[in-house]
Amino acid sequence: MKGKSFQHCRIIFVFVGDFPRLSAPQTAYCTQISGGVKGRITLEFEIYRKRILRGVSGKIAEAGVRRRTEQLYLQLDMLQHLRQQARRELLAESRRHPITAKLRQIPSLGPIRSALAVALIQTPNRFRTKRQLWAYSGLALETRTSGEYRYVKGQLQRSKKQISIRGLNKDHNHDLKGLFKGAATTASVRPGPFQDFYERSLAKGIKPTMVRLTLARKIAAITLTLWKKGENFDADKLKSQAA
Repeated sequence: MKGKSFQHCRIIFVFVGDFPRLSAPQTAYCTQISGGVKGRITLEFEIYRKRILRGVSGKIAEAGVRRRTEQLYLQLDMLQHLRQQARRELLAESRRHPITAKLRQIPSLGPIRSALAVALIQTPNRFRTKRQLWAYSGLALETRTSGEYRYVKGQLQRSKKQISIRGLNKDHNHDLKGLFKGAATTASVRPGPFQDFYERSLAKGIKPTMVRLTLARKIAAITLTLWKKGENFDADKLKSQAA
């Protein structure tokens, strides 16, 4: 049974490869369109929609810029179609994996992020503890210290010097880090147990960036727990989970 479950994860991983690959150039095309029309016409709401292609390009006086903008719109329409198709295939395949239904219970994780998490992690048995998952996701703190021991009156003693934190670990899975950070950002602005935790932490004087990091670590830890134990999400257990 475990082998079949792992095979489903591998299949989802194949579909995951198409989704980000199509999202990146779509963003690039949108940026190029904005740069082409900026200063020439007034930007309208939903400027990237196909239905206003003729209205936007018709307002550009320069023939070269107008033609280039029309081509960018056509390429963007093709990418959006392919991206929607990849999204449908990704969701359809992820529904065959039972854990995705459990992960969708986590606020801000949703169907897409749940499918991506299953594909990127593949199996929870890779991580014995949540701290190993944090390190793999780029959410672990890196510390540096020097002079850990020193001689005092001829005796070697451990120094009381505070260990310095040097940020998050650099060697990690960038896609998984982006997933958990994005989920934490969404959770901080969406009503729910995570937003309540976010506001309570801000009231204590903790910096917003640190609170979002804590949220990302909590979401990663909950993901691992639900996957390993097959439990349902319980908001009452948030207080007891350290991150």
